[in-house]
Amino acid sequence: MQRQPDHLPLIKRLLLATALMFGFGFALVPLYDVFCDLTGINGKTSTMAATADKAVVDAKRTITIEFLARPNADMPWLFAPQTKKMTVHPGEIKLVYYEAQNPTAATMTGQAVPSVSPGQAALYFNKMECFCFNQQVLTAGQKLLMPLQFYVDPALPEHFSTITLSYTLYDMTKHAPAETVTAQVSTGGNDE
Repeated sequence: MQRQPDHLPLIKRLLLATALMFGFGFALVPLYDVFCDLTGINGKTSTMAATADKAVVDAKRTITIEFLARPNADMPWLFAPQTKKMTVHPGEIKLVYYEAQNPTAATMTGQAVPSVSPGQAALYFNKMECFCFNQQVLTAGQKLLMPLQFYVDPALPEHFSTITLSYTLYDMTKHAPAETVTAQVSTGGNDE
C-alpha cells in the first residue's frame, strides 16, 4: 500500500504567507504616506503649521506660485482662489484667500486636500496657516473667505521657478462629528 504525502506543513506555510501578505497590504498605506512625507513625492504637503522663525528672504530670486482649486465631483460647493498667480521671493511670507460657498439648502462640511506640483517642491512649500488644516462647516447659502499664509523655503533648488498649489475640496458631511456641525451652526459659522 502506497503512503499518502503529508500536506500539513505545506498548508501551514501557505496560510502563513497569506497572513503576511494581508498584513503587508494594511501596512503599505501608512508606509507610503511616511515615504511621501519624507521625500516630497506625490506633492503632499505637511498637515502641520510651519513656523518662519529662521526664514531669510532671498530678494535675488523669484518664484511664481500658481493657485488652483476645484470641488470634487460629489461636492456641490463653489470653490476658487481669489488670487490665481503671484510672484514671491523665497522666505517671504504671503497671505492669499480662497473662497467657498455652499449653494445648497443644507449645512455641509468640506475638507480641502492640497497637492503641490512639481512634487519635490512640496518639501519647500511651508503653510503657516491654512484652511486645509481643518474641516470647514458652511450653512445653507453661506460664503466663507479662507486664509492661506505661506512661504517658500529659500533652500528650494534653483531649477524650480514655478510651483503650483492645487486644492481639491471633498464633501465630509457624513463623516463630520455631529457636535462640530451643531457648534458651527449655533455660533453662526464663519461668515465674513
